[in-house]
Amino acid sequence: MHISEGVLSGPVLLSGMALAAAGTGIGIKKLDFDHLAEAGILSAAFFVASLIHVPIGPSSVHLLLNGIIGLLLGWAAFPSIMVALFLQAIFFQFGGLTTLGVNTVVMALPGVVCYYLFAPLLWKKKPVAVGAAFACGFLAVLGSALLLGGALYFSEKNFLEVATLAVMAHLPVMIIEGIITAFCLEFLKKVNPEILPARAGRPPVTGN
Repeated sequence: MHISEGVLSGPVLLSGMALAAAGTGIGIKKLDFDHLAEAGILSAAFFVASLIHVPIGPSSVHLLLNGIIGLLLGWAAFPSIMVALFLQAIFFQFGGLTTLGVNTVVMALPGVVCYYLFAPLLWKKKPVAVGAAFACGFLAVLGSALLLGGALYFSEKNFLEVATLAVMAHLPVMIIEGIITAFCLEFLKKVNPEILPARAGRPPVTGN
């Protein structure tokens, strides 16, 4: 889902940079020292997971893990994902520096939205919690795919077919991410429940 250099228009690139800067600023402000290690681990997980990718036109299909990153970090998903994307652009030429802002928004914003939608449901009865976790993983990827398609479409109307293909190609990834997110969150509930949001009435990272 990395958008390559030279594909997007200037206005789309500038809008992505502005939104990414705003989201990253909020995320850094809300990320306290006690959760830096957690953010670093999740950033590394995103970095590794998205290295395995299948190119499709100007983009690629790969695991994102942005749903679970959003649930665990809230707004701090922005700086966590941006760091991973920056390193990928520098070392592996995935995406690019000019598209860093757009790629960050595409992958981080849906995770933050899912945090607000599904974090309050994680401590409900197991069927509700598992369903919420699956929906979080599924919808986070769907949101990223739609943002990717929108970025391509608003850069060039002729990209409509490519944008549609990019969204459709991510349907299997949405299901896989939903399953992974549900499994991971159930596992974390057993081994380290305090890392999850909405425990004791407050999120672990975005509580200030």
